[in-house]
Amino acid sequence: MYVCSCFGITEQQVRDHADTGACTPRQIASACKAGTDCGGCVRRIQSLLGRGDCPRRELIDSGAPEPLAAEAGAVAPAALSGAA
Repeated sequence: MYVCSCFGITEQQVRDHADTGACTPRQIASACKAGTDCGGCVRRIQSLLGRGDCPRRELIDSGAPEPLAAEAGAVAPAALSGAA
């Protein structure tokens, strides 16, 4: 059954992305664009993801913010000041 009619993404495709590590609707969107157009499917994606095993689920559940891709490779400001 289709989850995202805007991009033709099925429940199985969402599950496949979840099996390969996508733990949040944002990560699913990055993998296949589902949820990035009208947004009507985001709640369904959340439902499909459920509360299952996820390597970073403990961090997410504790309230720690997800790092942005740009932040993951960013250099700390202290490291920059030492290089000057």
